[in-house]
Amino acid sequence: MPLETDQEIARLLTETKRIALVGASAKPERASNRILKFLLDQGYDVVPVNPGIAGQELHGTMVAASLDAITGPIDMVDIFRNSAAAGGVADEAIAIGAKSIWMQLGVINRPAVERAEEAGLDVVMDRCPKIEIPRLGLMKGDNAN
Repeated sequence: MPLETDQEIARLLTETKRIALVGASAKPERASNRILKFLLDQGYDVVPVNPGIAGQELHGTMVAASLDAITGPIDMVDIFRNSAAAGGVADEAIAIGAKSIWMQLGVINRPAVERAEEAGLDVVMDRCPKIEIPRLGLMKGDNAN
């Protein structure tokens, strides 16, 4: 089962330090762009992932072409792809040894959840960290209460 309780989600968000955000967009109006900036502002080390804009910078952070192009460990893979594509991203997250995957609002892929959990990853599905962090009282920096 994906993590669902406030305590489980708060633990994951607190333990997570480095996030790969798959499906990052250079367009400021896109949710993935706004969430990237939010997570950076919250003190996370975030690596945007998008093969179409690899090598460019988003919010001062270099974009990687793929998960396996990222050097060093990844705690969480935040998935901004459609539900069908989330399965492949989950498999890549397993392959690179990520500790968790987070499927954004509207991203639901139960077989991917099962594969990730069987591989020992924590999974959050159909939620947004930009909603969960303030709701759980985990805000940091200038955006704190």
